[in-house]
Amino acid sequence: MSILKEVYKKEVVPALKERFKYKNVMQVPRLQKIVLNMALGHEKINKDRKIIDEAVNVLTIITGQKAVATKAKKAIANFKLREGMNIGAKVTLHGENMWDFLYRLINVTLPRVRDFRGIPQRGFDHHGNYSMGIKEQTVFVEIDIEKVTQTLGMDIIFVTSAKTDEEGRALLESLGIPFRKQETKPGEKH
Repeated sequence: MSILKEVYKKEVVPALKERFKYKNVMQVPRLQKIVLNMALGHEKINKDRKIIDEAVNVLTIITGQKAVATKAKKAIANFKLREGMNIGAKVTLHGENMWDFLYRLINVTLPRVRDFRGIPQRGFDHHGNYSMGIKEQTVFVEIDIEKVTQTLGMDIIFVTSAKTDEEGRALLESLGIPFRKQETKPGEKH
């Protein structure tokens, strides 16, 4: 069992149950899946068709699970985009792969980001799910910098069973995700 999953079961569940006054353990929010997505944009794809293979390879190396290419749903002539054309890559993590990836993200990857002060809190979707972006794939230790031909960014989406943003934030903070402290401007109230 993953270290983080054990921490969730032994420490996070009782703490959240007490904080939000849940009557049943099944009401406690849990992490359902983590989705990594790379949308490459039509400019990069039109210049280099092999970039899709590189994106799929990068996500596969980072997560340890085979990534898939995403396809365009409809054609857009102005962007030289045809229906069914590969436009990105994604991978969805569940179970042990999810917990292992989250552990490596929190303890290895995020501390490697230059001038890291925490991730912003504004990525919640009002349903307890959180989205964040990473500007380049080289912050992951699994990526060999020598083999990188292009800088590729990615979105990481944490899907939770939380009903509100407050519950989702409490869950992710309890798991160790370092959120940036909310900054207020002079004259503004919390």
